Amino acid sequence: MGEKHIARLEPVGIELEVDEDETILDAAFRQGIMLMHGCKEGQCAACKSFLLDGEVDLDRYSTFALPDFEEAEGYTLLCRAHALSDVEIELMNYDEEVIRSGVPIVEATAEVAAVEELTHDIRRLVLKLPEPLVFNAGQYMDIQIPGADGEHRSFSMANTPGRPDHLEFMIKLYEGGHFSGLLSESANGSGIKVGDTLACKGPYGVFTLRDSSPRRLVFIAGGAGMAPIVSLLRSMEEKGTQRPATFYYGARTEDDLFVLEELERLASVLPDMTFVPALSESNEETGWAGEAGLITDVVDRMEGDLTEVDAYLCGPPPMVDAAIALLERRGCPESRIYFDKFTTSAE
Repeated sequence: MGEKHIARLEPVGIELEVDEDETILDAAFRQGIMLMHGCKEGQCAACKSFLLDGEVDLDRYSTFALPDFEEAEGYTLLCRAHALSDVEIELMNYDEEVIRSGVPIVEATAEVAAVEELTHDIRRLVLKLPEPLVFNAGQYMDIQIPGADGEHRSFSMANTPGRPDHLEFMIKLYEGGHFSGLLSESANGSGIKVGDTLACKGPYGVFTLRDSSPRRLVFIAGGAGMAPIVSLLRSMEEKGTQRPATFYYGARTEDDLFVLEELERLASVLPDMTFVPALSESNEETGWAGEAGLITDVVDRMEGDLTEVDAYLCGPPPMVDAAIALLERRGCPESRIYFDKFTTSAE
């Protein structure tokens, strides 16, 4: 272990112990402090902050996330920064409701309990943990790729902390995907199969429901973005949340829709929840009786003024970016738009 230092985070007034061998973000995770983050690999700038005092050393990062001129001015990436002295840091992007709601990151070896086909390119993966995991609905885990020398992929849980000894994931298959390719081979008796063990680490993520708000909820998702939204809805059921909610989910065809029975059940037990599936490739010939078009077009048609909603978006980056633009155009403040972009390893 390296030398230990103190990092003071402003304007929230939090102090944490940081070892030189760990990044400041990892030190926060270790101590249950949930700072804003995204890729955790110096690519996305979600953890960008300003170094007020002290000295840090940065691991390799993308200059798209932190241009050289910003680094020279004192900006830093907490996921890459190692404290070489006591430091004082001004957080640029933080949420006080979330920052103190974190739980310590743990590492575990989980047993594969189920691999099931939800659609032609979505698989349900269930892992059984040796000990219960404390996490917040909407968070994700890093799962190591078997035989890939520590390489991992990140997946959001679909279950809630109410069943902490199991983790349920809804994972999209990608052509050439190192992890999803192993899932697609499960049916052939190869790849990832029941009884195998997988190393995982977490929980990570700040895509969690802000319980202090009474506002109506608008959820928008596509693809495997279904998983964290289902987790949030299930958590609302467990907590007896009374907030009205509309969940818009975009898919290409009816064959791309899944967990419909669970969503119907949630719509029946939550006091004011509506599920709106939309198909981008639907037309009169398909016989689809629901909404047709891109999910953002459907939201645009069905929603009016959005100044008094909290919005949660999850799915491919183009969908999330288009939804953010629509919400802001309809009056939803940027501070009440929470999103999780699901990218592939290539992206």
